[in-house]
Amino acid sequence: MSAVHRVELRWRDGRTETIAVRGDETVLDAAGREGVSLPFGCLTGACATCAGQLLAGRVEHRRPPRALKERHLADGYVLLCVAEPRTDCRLRVGSDVQAELVSNPWR
Repeated sequence: MSAVHRVELRWRDGRTETIAVRGDETVLDAAGREGVSLPFGCLTGACATCAGQLLAGRVEHRRPPRALKERHLADGYVLLCVAEPRTDCRLRVGSDVQAELVSNPWR
């Protein structure tokens, strides 16, 4: 039997949800199974719509997170559609996280 990790999801507005993530599933899959809605797009790690930021714990990407640059990885950003927890974790989530990764030429 694979390990189950507790993952706390935190939104900018202060809301939090804690979900149980099995060792063989992604954070996004577990959230969906538990009825927690998170933004997503391609489901392959290519678009960054599902980006989160790791605040505590450790995750591994099941495939290369192509939508993230090295600086994003160094800052703790992860793609929830391909991220599998290896420990209990705390993640900042929501559409505002993805917005931090894209430069806005109009600002």
